[in-house]
Amino acid sequence: MDRVVSWIRAAQRIVVLTGAGISAESGVPVFRGAGGLWREFRPEDLATPEAFARQPALVWEWYLWRRDKIAAAQPNPGHHAIAGLQRHRGGVTLLTQNVDGLHERAGSLRPLELHGNLWRVRCQRGCGFVDRDLESAAPRSQLTCGCGAWLRPDVVWFGESLDADVLDAATAAIEAADVVLVVGTSSVVYPVASLPRFARRRDARIVEINIDETPLTPHAHAVLRGAAGELLPALTEAL
Repeated sequence: MDRVVSWIRAAQRIVVLTGAGISAESGVPVFRGAGGLWREFRPEDLATPEAFARQPALVWEWYLWRRDKIAAAQPNPGHHAIAGLQRHRGGVTLLTQNVDGLHERAGSLRPLELHGNLWRVRCQRGCGFVDRDLESAAPRSQLTCGCGAWLRPDVVWFGESLDADVLDAATAAIEAADVVLVVGTSSVVYPVASLPRFARRRDARIVEINIDETPLTPHAHAVLRGAAGELLPALTEAL
């Protein structure tokens, strides 16, 4: 912890990369592993363009269920610690794989949402329509675009590429970083999992904060083993 504090104090630019682990501490259902089933479906069965083309109403039923669960969750001390770090010093960029919007609710500034946002919708046909904050209980009659196509969650599904502008911004932040905090991510989902390794090749200090060992662990300069909601507040208080 002391070494990490010293690195952050000396850093000009810091990147925080978060994954599902920090949201799980707020009660957001996990996407994989135990508890990853909804009815008889796995997320991998539903979060694809093909599934939406076959059964858009079923896919929306799952996403509306997810929205209800997330709406009941609150940002935890880990989310608030990251927001506080951004407020109290410059040069902190937040990258997140999470689509739940909890970082914004905690007060984080302009998070780069690598996998999109569950609370946005866009036209499936690609007419250009994008909207925010569709009510979680909206009837299916409101899930169609003005052009007549289905609206879809503005998230990255299996088999889809990340938004090029968001990925470019994330890569630029990684290229400039002195310290990268990797928080609660499994480090197995690419291309995001490659970002910390890229930062290390550019001589950034890599700090993993996770309750579990991951493929990134052997490549990190420091590992803080435990819950983000405990370790991040302790880290920011020591600065």
